[in-house]
Amino acid sequence: MTIAIWILIAAAVAQAADRVPLPVIAPAPATTIEEDSLRQLLGVRRIYVDRLTGGETAAQMRDLLVSSLEGVKLFVLTDNQERADAFLRGGAEDLVFTDVHSSSEGINARANIGTGRNARSTNSQSAYGGVGVGEKESSRIQERKHEAIAAVRLVNKDGDVIWSTTQESQGGKFRRASTDVADRITKKLVEDYERAKKLRALSPDTAASPR
Repeated sequence: MTIAIWILIAAAVAQAADRVPLPVIAPAPATTIEEDSLRQLLGVRRIYVDRLTGGETAAQMRDLLVSSLEGVKLFVLTDNQERADAFLRGGAEDLVFTDVHSSSEGINARANIGTGRNARSTNSQSAYGGVGVGEKESSRIQERKHEAIAAVRLVNKDGDVIWSTTQESQGGKFRRASTDVADRITKKLVEDYERAKKLRALSPDTAASPR
C-alpha cells in the first residue's frame, strides 16, 4: 500500500513539472561571412597595392588605383609591404579593339518577252521579251572601342580575403576606361567601408576595434 502511495505522489510531481513553462532562450543573431569580412575593413589602416597580373596595361592600372585610393584619404598607401595591414591584389586588362559591323540588302526581278517567225510558215509568228531589275546595297562600319576590366581583392596578413570586386568600363568621351575602372573600385571600397561602420554601430560588442 505504501509503495502505491509513493508511486501516485511521484506521478503527481512529474505532471506538475510538465506544466511549468521552460524559459525561452532567444538564439544569438548569426553573422554572415560577408559581415565578418566587412568588419575587418575597420581594422585596415595601411594598404599595399601589389602588382596586378595582365601585362603592361595592368601596371598602368596599378598606378591609377594608387592615385585614386590616395585621393579619398581613407587609407594610408604604402610601398613597404611589412608595414601594410592589407594587400590589394588581382588582375587588370585594358583593351583597344575594332568592332566591325557588315550588312547587305538586295532586290532583283527578271522578265522576258520576244517575237519571232516560224521558218516553215510565213504566217506564223511568236513573241518574246526580257526585262531585268536589280538593286543591292551593302555597308561596312568599323568602330574603334576601348574597354578596361579589373578584378581585385583585399587580403589581410593571414592571407584571408576580406573584400573583393570586379569592375569594367568602356570609358567616355572625355574619360579613359582604365581611369573609370580605378575610380569605380575606389568608390566600391568606400561604400563597403561605410557599411562596415554601420554594422559596428548596430553590434558594437562584435565589431572590430576602431582605427
